[in-house]
Amino acid sequence: MAQFATNTSLPRYLRVEQEKIEKIARSYGLDFFPIVFEMLSYDMMNEIAAYGGFPNRYPHWRFGMEYERLSKSYEYGLSKIYEMVINSNPSYAYLLEGNSLTDQKLVMCHVMGHVDFFKNNFSFRATDLDAGETVTDPMRKSGESYAPDRKWVDKMANHGSAVRRIVDRYGVPKVEEFIDTCLSLENLIDPWSRFVVRRRESRPDEEPGQIVVPRLRAKDYMEEFINPSEYMEEQKKKLEAERDKDRGRFPAQREQDVLAFLLENAPLERWERAILSIIRDEAYYFVPQMQTKIMNEGWASFWHSRMMTNDVCDWSEIVDYAENNAGVMATSGGRLNPYKLGVELFRSIEERWNKGQFGREWEDCSDLDVKKNWDLRLGLGREKVFEVRALYNDVTFIDEFLTPEFAIEHKMFTFNWSNRNDRFEIDTREFRAVKEKLLAQLTNFGNPFIYVEDGNFDNRGELLLNHDHRGVDLRADYAKETLNSLVRVWRRPVCIATQTDGKKVLLRYDGKDHSMKHDAP
Repeated sequence: MAQFATNTSLPRYLRVEQEKIEKIARSYGLDFFPIVFEMLSYDMMNEIAAYGGFPNRYPHWRFGMEYERLSKSYEYGLSKIYEMVINSNPSYAYLLEGNSLTDQKLVMCHVMGHVDFFKNNFSFRATDLDAGETVTDPMRKSGESYAPDRKWVDKMANHGSAVRRIVDRYGVPKVEEFIDTCLSLENLIDPWSRFVVRRRESRPDEEPGQIVVPRLRAKDYMEEFINPSEYMEEQKKKLEAERDKDRGRFPAQREQDVLAFLLENAPLERWERAILSIIRDEAYYFVPQMQTKIMNEGWASFWHSRMMTNDVCDWSEIVDYAENNAGVMATSGGRLNPYKLGVELFRSIEERWNKGQFGREWEDCSDLDVKKNWDLRLGLGREKVFEVRALYNDVTFIDEFLTPEFAIEHKMFTFNWSNRNDRFEIDTREFRAVKEKLLAQLTNFGNPFIYVEDGNFDNRGELLLNHDHRGVDLRADYAKETLNSLVRVWRRPVCIATQTDGKKVLLRYDGKDHSMKHDAP
């Protein structure tokens, strides 16, 4: 991409439009990083998209494969990339050469919403390179100046340079094979680790402190009856036994960030550790975008529709805009459109808080006619949507603001495959079932919860992982391939405790054979 970098500057007429749109966006209260727009041809756009929006990444075959897929899809008229924007400071956004002026204006308005979301939503504080290992204050204070170090374009380029140096030294096949292994494990991270202290540092030679058994509050003359000495002594011994059992445990508490545990404890060569660290860093960069996909796209769509219809489009452009916007918002069977769900929820929130359709009085009202005409004219909608934009992620957003009325209005339902009729059919329209299924898909991005349980299982140096079973069994083929990759990194047998058909099992791979042991611990 480097050779094209000097030929992608924005034409003057679009720079004028950018300045106008930025002024309009700020008048609505949007607050965004500086934005650098670049104009790309469709093949350059596909190349950037294949790299995840970045002009430079580490060398790997998957980027070429993704480029071929995007190119064929565009050439056959199956898809078209209108815009891309990078969460960085300054933010970089790309416009597709050959789009109409209306399309370019639409993309610019959409990008303003995205960058405002990148800057102000708490989840993206985890991508601040100057925030340290743990983000202790994820929220911005009113009026606070905020210019974080998010030079991720440079960081990704540095990762690419580091991997290329490793390739030059060790050869393409060896390095590419290990990158494949790391990429198959990249989702074994702890999405909220940047906001939570998971580990408490302690010295191995430190003497254990005195155990204090909690007592119920009681007056002196009732102390022996409320807190009997025999019971208190029994509880103290039990706590001491649990503490002694955990001493020497490795790790001290189970850890969800499997990649971090492997980086610290696996017998890797120096170049392997460097590559695994790069894969982990980049996996964490994309976590906030996965945590807020519905909100992010909904917020950008909310503002592009508001700005385009009220301020940007003239009478000759509104029909073209409406046609393109309808294509983006369209839903089809078998998939959830995050743009549509997100923008409709933000519109619902604005309307509800403008009319006062919230709080105890609203919830307690059982008269449907009264609810239908409820309008207290509070005018709090704009303030509320900005608050939601800052404080929520997709799971909490759906959990709090997806209401039965919204589900009925938008005809939401769950569906399943019918073996009897050999097709997908509606399963239920019941609100609780719809909401729970949607939340289950969003929690941990639909990935299983996997934890490091023991780094010295059965005192044989084996790695024991634990699958926190939440009603869904692991796919057998995925589990086998994951164990293959883990053994490649750990260099010793790896086990995972899980459930299959309601029974506890222990899956194990020793580098040669896969085995399954029933009634596992």
